[in-house]
Amino acid sequence: MRTFLRSLFWLALIVWLGSEVFFPIVAAVTFMTLMPDTHLAGTIVGSLLRILHEIGLGAGVVALIVLAVAPTARVFSPRAVITPMVLLVAMIAGTAYSQFGIIPAMERDRIAAGGVIDAAPPNSPYRMDFNRLHRRSEYVEEGILLLGVLTVVLVSWADSRQGLVSRE
Repeated sequence: MRTFLRSLFWLALIVWLGSEVFFPIVAAVTFMTLMPDTHLAGTIVGSLLRILHEIGLGAGVVALIVLAVAPTARVFSPRAVITPMVLLVAMIAGTAYSQFGIIPAMERDRIAAGGVIDAAPPNSPYRMDFNRLHRRSEYVEEGILLLGVLTVVLVSWADSRQGLVSRE
């Protein structure tokens, strides 16, 4: 049971962080490939971002549940899971904020600007707000990745420093 829970925890983090690392590469390739049609590229990347968020929310909940039951299952000590659980909650909150707050607001700006954000004048309030939200989205995703790496380090450190309950 301990091996299963530990494997499930690491798999959830691997999937989420791997997606976070791979997403900017996919976005860059999409925009380079479809360079003249940034609207189409943005539509594709937006759809992929929604999938990334679904993966993150699912993997985050799985990892959080595993850490919550880990002390009872004698996988990790209670002290070893508190900070990683807080970090996971912050990662889930950031993902939910991006999915349900930032993306819909960007979509409203795009529609209000006439459907193609690049066609709006640079000083259009909708385009300026869209760009501001886009930057915020990037910062949120970078923060999620950073918190995820920190979670990996903390759980690995706890594991290596005997933060684990004895394996009997």
